Amino acid sequence: MSLLIAPIASFDSISLDELNDALVAWGHKMGEWRRPPYRGFFHGLREHGRLVAVLAAGDLIRETAAGMSRAEAFELGRVCAVRPHLNRVALRLWREMVFPDLCRVHGWRWCISYQDAALHSGDLYRFDGWVRLAYSRSGNDHRSGRKGRNKWVWGWCDDAEARQAKRGQP
Repeated sequence: MSLLIAPIASFDSISLDELNDALVAWGHKMGEWRRPPYRGFFHGLREHGRLVAVLAAGDLIRETAAGMSRAEAFELGRVCAVRPHLNRVALRLWREMVFPDLCRVHGWRWCISYQDAALHSGDLYRFDGWVRLAYSRSGNDHRSGRKGRNKWVWGWCDDAEARQAKRGQP
């Protein structure tokens, strides 16, 4: 006998509005995703149909980051969840299921993500196998006036040898 039940969890593309609603509701420190008109890729984890974690990725804003060009890398710019431990689940699903497709379609090898050195430990990326690539200090945001922050730059590439070679090399 087969039981028909609704899925407990799902992971899929979401809209910019869904992403921003979640970022605001859950109090993400960077707020809404309001990037210049670059490509954006938004994904979410749902529990019983309710969004519980979101991720946003897109083109690098600067021409280069951590020594890589826009042709080589893109940025995972938001990871946020209604419950903190869901960030690890969402990041792993994203890395395993979304990252390879984005790289295949757009020709990238790397994804980078910035970790605020004052607010976060970096464990989210470290526990998922990402490598710490560089240290960065952002300038003041000309739009919001927000002061620059000290940040670690983390990177992921499916090639373990490439990750090892890049470790700590800006």
